[in-house]
Amino acid sequence: MRATKREGESAGMEVTSSKAVPPNPSERVAPRKRAGTSAGRKIMKHWQFYLLVFLPLLYIIIFKYIPMFGVIIAFKEYNVVQGILGSPWVGLKYFKQLFEVPFFWQYFKNTLEISLYGMAIGFPAPIILALALNEIRNGVFKKSVQMVTYAPYFISTVVIVSILIVNLSPNVGLLSNAFRALGWEPIDFMGKAGFFKTIYVFSDVWQFTGYGAIIYIAALSGVNPDLYEAAKVDGASRFQKIINIDIPSLIPVIVILLILNLGQMMSLGFEKIYLMQNPLNQNTSEVISTYVYKVGLLGANFSFSAAIGLFNSVINFVLLILVNFISKKISSNSLW
Repeated sequence: MRATKREGESAGMEVTSSKAVPPNPSERVAPRKRAGTSAGRKIMKHWQFYLLVFLPLLYIIIFKYIPMFGVIIAFKEYNVVQGILGSPWVGLKYFKQLFEVPFFWQYFKNTLEISLYGMAIGFPAPIILALALNEIRNGVFKKSVQMVTYAPYFISTVVIVSILIVNLSPNVGLLSNAFRALGWEPIDFMGKAGFFKTIYVFSDVWQFTGYGAIIYIAALSGVNPDLYEAAKVDGASRFQKIINIDIPSLIPVIVILLILNLGQMMSLGFEKIYLMQNPLNQNTSEVISTYVYKVGLLGANFSFSAAIGLFNSVINFVLLILVNFISKKISSNSLW
């Protein structure tokens, strides 16, 4: 009887202890407080990394997003005294005026031609350089080539243009002296409109090829070495390794960079073209960016220049969306 009573008491205690106890409301808030506190501790612990992210983000907000507000002057008769908000609306007046400018389509054509020319020559150049450097086994020679090809990127654009003007001068230029030594007449390369696009594109190739090859070299360094070993066992040559291993491993990077470059096709660098311009080559060197500068800042026609810039940006945006859509349909590589 005592054993049965004790078993009953123990069973009763177990039942009592197994009853659900209603949660305390204060206990529901505690985990949230602990989560918030832990997040704050993580931020304070790794504040250097958050600071690195904060500064570029702040730069983009201040210099990229906030200035978008000023785009509305393309639809207004902007007056400095009245300000952006006080200036009267004129609708699409300046966009209609843009298409009526007699030389605008010539500037649009120059911009497009230089962009396509530069992409056809300049885009494959870093890929070829990266593939060539990847095949070099001599470490000293490889580092020397990398240093020589990277160095022009860090030269100022003003210095680059000065080097071009001096070396291509018909009087004291390096090429002119070489022509004289061969008994030929010197050529004023900077004064001939037909040479402008070639000089601009190939000087860009010289300046940016080494720096642009960095991302491709990084992609090639991530290729599985077992693939090269298997290709070596199969008796593949170096060229066959490049075709069947290196280039396929670069295709995702190539597609992404191609999409980004096509999305900036109409945004040629203003500074270099403006410095290379002169009255003799202006027929082929005048592009949209230089035209916006001359009309907007020198001519103080801010609304008209804003309309040109907005038109140019819309074309870039449409190209970016279109090329990304085509790339997504053809292959699995795209920006989104």
